Amino acid sequence: MNRSVRQARLDSDDDPFQERGTDRYFNRELSWLAFNRRVLEEARNVAHPLLERLRFLSISGSNLDEFFMVRVAGLKGQQILEVEARSADGLTPSQQLGAITAEADALLVSQETVWREIRHALSDTGLQVLGSSRIDAMLSQEEVAWLETHFREQIFPVITPQALDPAHPFPFMPNKGLAVMFDLVRISDEEPIRELVMVPNGMSRFVRLPGTPARYVAVESMIKRFSAMLFPGYRVEGAAEFRVLRDSDIEIEEEAEDLVRYFANAIKRRRRGRVIRLELESGMPESLAKVLRVELGEQALVTESGSFLGIGDLDQIVEEDRPDLKFLPFSPRFPERVREFGGDCFAAISAKDIIVHHPYETFDVVLAFLKQAANDPDVVAIKQTLYRAGKQSAVINALIQAAEAGKSVTAVVELKARFEEEQNLLWASALERAGVQVVYGFIDWKTHAKVSMVVRREAGQFRTYCHFGTGNYHPITAKIYTDLSFFTADPATGRDAARMFNYITGYVEPENMEGLVLSPRSLRARLIEEIEAEIQHARAGRPATIWGKMNSLVDPAIIEKLYEASGAGVEIDLVIRGICCLRPRIPGLSENIRVKSIVGRFLEHSRIAVFGNGAPLPNDDARIYISSADWMPRNFDRRVEYMLPLKSGSVHDQVLDQVMLANLIDTEQSWDLYADGTYGRTPPGDKPFNLHRYFMTNPSLSGRGAALAEGGAVPKLSLRG
Repeated sequence: MNRSVRQARLDSDDDPFQERGTDRYFNRELSWLAFNRRVLEEARNVAHPLLERLRFLSISGSNLDEFFMVRVAGLKGQQILEVEARSADGLTPSQQLGAITAEADALLVSQETVWREIRHALSDTGLQVLGSSRIDAMLSQEEVAWLETHFREQIFPVITPQALDPAHPFPFMPNKGLAVMFDLVRISDEEPIRELVMVPNGMSRFVRLPGTPARYVAVESMIKRFSAMLFPGYRVEGAAEFRVLRDSDIEIEEEAEDLVRYFANAIKRRRRGRVIRLELESGMPESLAKVLRVELGEQALVTESGSFLGIGDLDQIVEEDRPDLKFLPFSPRFPERVREFGGDCFAAISAKDIIVHHPYETFDVVLAFLKQAANDPDVVAIKQTLYRAGKQSAVINALIQAAEAGKSVTAVVELKARFEEEQNLLWASALERAGVQVVYGFIDWKTHAKVSMVVRREAGQFRTYCHFGTGNYHPITAKIYTDLSFFTADPATGRDAARMFNYITGYVEPENMEGLVLSPRSLRARLIEEIEAEIQHARAGRPATIWGKMNSLVDPAIIEKLYEASGAGVEIDLVIRGICCLRPRIPGLSENIRVKSIVGRFLEHSRIAVFGNGAPLPNDDARIYISSADWMPRNFDRRVEYMLPLKSGSVHDQVLDQVMLANLIDTEQSWDLYADGTYGRTPPGDKPFNLHRYFMTNPSLSGRGAALAEGGAVPKLSLRG
């Protein structure tokens, strides 16, 4: 049984909050679409350079594709199997699909409108994207001839026209497959024929003409323009593009004996998953659309998507070398604390805990930590979780180097990292060949915690150094995601990390944890305990405050506890970038809860929880946690995640007085969530504040070292401006 369907049935039996309905919860899927709408609004933001606006547009397109391939696919599976499990807001799968389809179609229309606006504006700057109908009007004969030669030599040999008739069944369309369907007439006898030409998945979507100005032509536009080369002796009566999205979620068989073999086969099956969405070029004749509906599945959701299908592919245009149309370059800092110790990460961490704020401080410090561990003769063991590591990973290379140097190296490779499964299989194979002990963790739980552990021999004893990240060990995303890296040599934390790895690799239940909190064992329970403590402070007349920062808030138990806290008088401020199922600002339910979302140059990704501990925030005794987990059922119940308290002075102050405060007082990139589920831009106020600009121009507290004592103080932030 499909895992999303199986989980829905479990949830329908076990969820005590299921009947509470829309008066207490926003729908998860519609909340996600609202987030993607905010991303799209950044493509309309005239304060951003044009190619950056195009980047936001392409991100909104890629996001929407993944949403259909995973979330909508799961709901569609439930609908087909007549699973009537309701969402927390009380909707059946069919009701959700109806609402999702309407909102997604509206989003597609908006994307097409934004694309026309940006395309026109780009043309005014000398960067043009030409459709098939504009090639002859906008290009000289010599340029058209160049395109024709390019088509003949570089595209024609790769594409394969396929007739559609009783002797030629409809071909298989891969996931994200794009094709052009032609209605033709043979000139010699006026015999009609229908042909299909697929754009190969591995082919670049756009062809750039040489020279300046920059001019791009999409491959499908070239197929239409040079159709006479494909179909000599035929007259084109009509041509239209279409695109398919398939169910791409990999489901885990509970009895899978060999996870590696299972995932290798599952990746192949993914490419042939059920068609979930069929996108048609606007104006496609109904006769062609009917053929596609029959051949690609009557169950597919069908939409007309304007004149350009696959908005996510516009990221190729963003790579054009036009610095005048992009954000000013930003060079991240290397923590001064580590430089003070001559680049010796272990010496710097041994002296004092360090927290690094990415991308403002470079991810290179994490790589330096691992490389130093690989090369240090006193290091005897390295343990590392790997969720998303990218295609060119210095992390993987460091682990291989350490193993080849004779160190004991253990890598927990998560095969269930969505859309990274194939790459992770390749990394696992390379690591095993080098002598790394590769472990795949739990069959039915993802290992989502981001932890490195290095054991080093010092003065005849072993000392453990740890790195805890709120984001992935991925050098590319570390340049655009805001995340925290915490380095410590605290013995208690090191012992906890060892227990965590033993839990993952050997299923050894961790006992007597000294600070580290893990899911699925106790993370939700700890958060509820901390919320309850604030409730007790409020009832005793003491100040009671909760601050939280995360990507998504979905978990009903946590939401209900936050409602209880609001009713007790606890002041709650949440920065939630994406999905939020909690309804804020409702009298009698959540009048003391405020929710905002930040969407800007960098993707807010760090997870932080702050509890006032009986005094107004910020204060030196506040209880602060960083985590790998969002507040969602899957993170609490079906993933190995961590939450770690921060206690040391500068680390505590940096996360509270800098990171959290900057997020709360940002006005230039923030959206406020209202009680009806809509979002509105935060008023800029008399003193507009941009947290991304602040961190690009002000170094962190924790990584400054002696520079703070030499007049390098960081401007102090305040909730009151």
